[in-house]
Amino acid sequence: MKQQLWVNLNSIDKAKDFADIASGVSCEVDVCSGRYVVDGKSLLGLFSLDLSAPVRVVVHGTEEECDKITRLTRHLLAEKED
Repeated sequence: MKQQLWVNLNSIDKAKDFADIASGVSCEVDVCSGRYVVDGKSLLGLFSLDLSAPVRVVVHGTEEECDKITRLTRHLLAEKED
């Protein structure tokens, strides 16, 4: 299953929180900003992106893993970017 959501990671604490959440699942978590894609479990990778605007997260996992990520990142969710 593949799920997409948009999150705000516009502070060090938010980025660290997200990387910790992503590291808690065994599936792949990609974070996309423009044409760049990094591993959501990598704090260094996250900081290489422009985090001033919401970023797209793509979770490649089971339904349970996707639900877990969505539930745990609820406080970071953003409106979809066009």
